[in-house]
Amino acid sequence: MAFAILCKIIFALLILLPISTTAQTNLNITLGSSIVANRSNSTWLSPSGEFAFGFQQIVPGGYLLAIWFNNIPERTIVWSANRNNLAEEGSIIQLFQDGRFELNDPRGQRIWAANLVGPRVAYAAMLDTGNFVLASNTSRVVWQSFDEPTDTLLPGQTLNQGQDLVASFSETNYSSGRFLFAMQTDGNLVFYTRNFPMNDNIFAYNATQTVGSGYQVVFNQSGFIFLAARNGTILSFLSSDSTSSSQSYQRAILEYDGVLRHYVYPRFANSTNGRAMGWSVSNFLPSNICMRIRSNNGPGACGFNSFCSLGTDQRPNCGCPYGYSPVDPNDRMSGCKPSFIPQSCDRELNETGLFSFIEMLNTNWPDSDYDHFEPVNEDWCRQACLDDCFCAVAIYRSSSCWKKKFPLSNGRLDSSVGGKALIKIMSDNATANATSCNQQNRKDRSTLIIAGSTLLGSSVFINLLLLSSLLFFVCYNRRKPKILQPSTVLPGVNIRSFSFIELQEATNGFKEELGSGNCSTVYKGVLDNENRKLIAVKKLGKIAEIAEVEFMAEVSSISKTNHKNLVQLLGYCDEGQNKLLVYEFMSNGSLASFLFENSRPKWYTRVQIACAIARGLCYLHEECSTQIIHCDIKPQNVLLDESLIAKISDFGISKLLRPDQTRTTTCIRGTRGYVAPEWFRNMPITVKVDVYSFGILLLELICCRRSVQTDVENENEEILSYWAYDCYKDRTLKLLVADDEEAIYDIKQFEKLLMISLWCIQEDPSLRPNMKRVLNMLEGSVEVPIPPNPESFTIIS
Repeated sequence: MAFAILCKIIFALLILLPISTTAQTNLNITLGSSIVANRSNSTWLSPSGEFAFGFQQIVPGGYLLAIWFNNIPERTIVWSANRNNLAEEGSIIQLFQDGRFELNDPRGQRIWAANLVGPRVAYAAMLDTGNFVLASNTSRVVWQSFDEPTDTLLPGQTLNQGQDLVASFSETNYSSGRFLFAMQTDGNLVFYTRNFPMNDNIFAYNATQTVGSGYQVVFNQSGFIFLAARNGTILSFLSSDSTSSSQSYQRAILEYDGVLRHYVYPRFANSTNGRAMGWSVSNFLPSNICMRIRSNNGPGACGFNSFCSLGTDQRPNCGCPYGYSPVDPNDRMSGCKPSFIPQSCDRELNETGLFSFIEMLNTNWPDSDYDHFEPVNEDWCRQACLDDCFCAVAIYRSSSCWKKKFPLSNGRLDSSVGGKALIKIMSDNATANATSCNQQNRKDRSTLIIAGSTLLGSSVFINLLLLSSLLFFVCYNRRKPKILQPSTVLPGVNIRSFSFIELQEATNGFKEELGSGNCSTVYKGVLDNENRKLIAVKKLGKIAEIAEVEFMAEVSSISKTNHKNLVQLLGYCDEGQNKLLVYEFMSNGSLASFLFENSRPKWYTRVQIACAIARGLCYLHEECSTQIIHCDIKPQNVLLDESLIAKISDFGISKLLRPDQTRTTTCIRGTRGYVAPEWFRNMPITVKVDVYSFGILLLELICCRRSVQTDVENENEEILSYWAYDCYKDRTLKLLVADDEEAIYDIKQFEKLLMISLWCIQEDPSLRPNMKRVLNMLEGSVEVPIPPNPESFTIIS
């Protein structure tokens, strides 16, 4: 017993190694030093170069004064000073001669300043721990970023009583968001929903229940995150990882969806932990946020009228019921709005017959009910909601009926919920004309009331004449077809509309061409009124029918998306024959150029690009508010930014699916060599056509050669997919790898990626995995089974 206690004490001492508060002396930043927010990207680096301090440009918006991981392609931000007040170009962060450390705009107005208490600052330093410190001439820390965390903890950092993490608003908006992780002064460690945009808290959705005993959260260098008491006793482990910070980069972040995730990124190419290069989730809390949040106030995990469900990757997915659409397509947590006019309570209209129900199993919106009945049957519950103009949804479960009213909150879809939700929507045959009918009915009655008042003071003859004219006017207008005027703003699109002259000036008369396709040409441009931001302007050819279809498809699809691995659409121009799309500028061009025209890219860079493309496709297929089939995945349609982050582009031939659709029929689309076989077999098209194209692209990435190559000595090597399977079957992988020493060194990873690609290019669409599973296999969370011969598909006539 004594020996066991001694072991526990030694273990506690090992993981509670003290954190040094003495600043490193290497690469000290002297008084008077400064950095200007501009495109020069000047930074202050830590001694090893692993962390950088400087400005990150946030598009659109301005500059974020931040600290980030600097030695990996993903410049992941771990701390920021001005998250709620972005700095404009030309702003300066300066360590003044008197020791002040301030961020000022170009006019000298203060944006942010370090709160200094203690001796005079003599220098600053960016440490290899990710901590930025201001120190005295005795190396005593006067101020440090570790004491003012934003949403992230790093190894060597603690979260003390009274400190907290505040989630960002979204994946791309770093301002304070909807969730809080607080180490309270009473010792309790609590997750809260925030009364956004105010700072007060609403609901505690997870807590350690350590009031009176909790002291600080410790993230030590061994990869353990735990809650400790003041005397060092470990009260609760929040997370741990088998690799130490010397083997991997690590961070714990309260993400914008309210989940605290512990991320790990292997430091070395020959890491033996089995992880692919890239951030992977080690642990997360709470296990199911969808089921944890239940409050009388606030929208829940996903927003009003939406529902939250846990995806296969254990991330919360926010969805809208059938008949509803996102309030903000760029913010998946913004909630949902009905795409129809809710039932009127005007008894004279008698709209009961216009509405019906859509069923959703295992779905509920707790705390939105205002009536409860039992015991009743389902038909009774349906009719009760149908007859009640206040009822938006009825929940039927175990002979009980709950009526729900707008706005619906805390929506969740989970197998543990049980029962079914009966969502009242306008029937399909009534949706098209319900708006005009209701408005016209109300207008007609108003007209009759006003006219009737006038008639009472007139002669009988005039009264009859006016009444006849009035009835004719009303009937004529009700029967008269409505002429829809063309709109200058595309419906459902929340992006900027540019004039043709603006874009002509921005591109200097469409002077610098970046690339061209069958129906469009892309030009480089600069927006002078937005800090000279670089843009790419896609000008569609003046072939009316093709241009119109492509333009509408691309704007409709990509404007509904928001993901770091999709090229951001900034705006459009729609002036007659002039149809243009304005995108963020991608400085490293297309993946095709990167892969085939220059020297061979590094193996792990190619792996990262493959994972990024998979994440983008996974978003389009499963997480976007409207499921999108891209239809033309190929290296030319993947662009690379300044950090070689891959982003999918060119949605000109994409196909959108309605919420109730999983497949569609359409003419052959795509590019030769990447087109799935079902296009040629008159089969229904599903998201699996993108999976096939991704499989071909993955083969090109890992083998670093084109899918069809005629200039080879052996004709068996012309078609990469055929040759790849032969090499896999014959165990001659080194023929595919050729002289790629990095891939040879990592041959196990190469074989895994080859197997994934072979699964993706199966001729039978049902055998191909969906992109969520592909991503899980790439990230190593799912085993990759042995793939069959991709050509084994037979057609049954």
